[in-house]
Amino acid sequence: MKKIAVIGSGTMGNGIAHVFAQNGYLVTLIDIEQSFLNRGMATIDKNLDRQVAKGAITSERKASTLKNITGLTNLEQGVKGCELIVEAATENPAIKFQLFKDLDRFCAPETILASNTSSISITKIAAQTNRPGKVIGMHFMNPVPVMKLVEVIRGYHTTNEVTGLIMELSKNLDKVPVEVLDYPGFVANRILMPMINEAICALHEGVSGVHEIDTVMKLGTSHPMGPLQLADFIGLDVCLAILRVMQDGFGNPKYAPCPLLVNMVTAGNLGVKSGEGFYVYHKGSKDLVPAPRFAK
Repeated sequence: MKKIAVIGSGTMGNGIAHVFAQNGYLVTLIDIEQSFLNRGMATIDKNLDRQVAKGAITSERKASTLKNITGLTNLEQGVKGCELIVEAATENPAIKFQLFKDLDRFCAPETILASNTSSISITKIAAQTNRPGKVIGMHFMNPVPVMKLVEVIRGYHTTNEVTGLIMELSKNLDKVPVEVLDYPGFVANRILMPMINEAICALHEGVSGVHEIDTVMKLGTSHPMGPLQLADFIGLDVCLAILRVMQDGFGNPKYAPCPLLVNMVTAGNLGVKSGEGFYVYHKGSKDLVPAPRFAK
């Protein structure tokens, strides 16, 4: 397996393309607009420069990595001849379902279709195709070039052969794959999102402040990043979407999102990507300053 396509050039998609290309795979990076591709390629270039500066890779390897990536805006053309497709589009069921219907038509019958979804059922995604045995989840962690884990999610019909291939492929990317069954939130988010939601509830109820809650978790449980800062980093809209998937999937009120989270997303305060969430983010500044609403 040497030729793959990655759909979506955003944060996750460009990171996935980066990792595959750096490990010798020929990658077609696909998005709906050239401007999105340009932004994604610029991010890859910047992250490769960071690796060169740290001595993690040589400048020659950077050049070969970039050479391995081709950007396209035509889905049918982009997936032609690929042995694996990794979908990393917006975390929206309707968008993903339509993509997999299209991929099923455009790709050869033997092509494996993978989704980087963080919470949407692989079984439901696979049901949009005529090849459910060849549909699987590859849930990379952000930032993809740095984080080692890949959750390999088996849908109801995913075959042992396909699972084995993706497990080995993940190891070839210098990742650590963990096989997971297809239940809401999988493993990482099933455990992580309730913790983040509880931290937001503690803030909402006035138990403590933004900085204080994050400090307790960083110093008290050795987390590298507090749950509120992590929520900002992930995107509050993504956190809300995942919680709603789990609430709907399990029918359990313990997964109900905190009203404060719902209000912040409704107001457009989504974290790092919008410039404000629980903290305020200014370009070029690494200072963690709570948003005015939460300042004491």
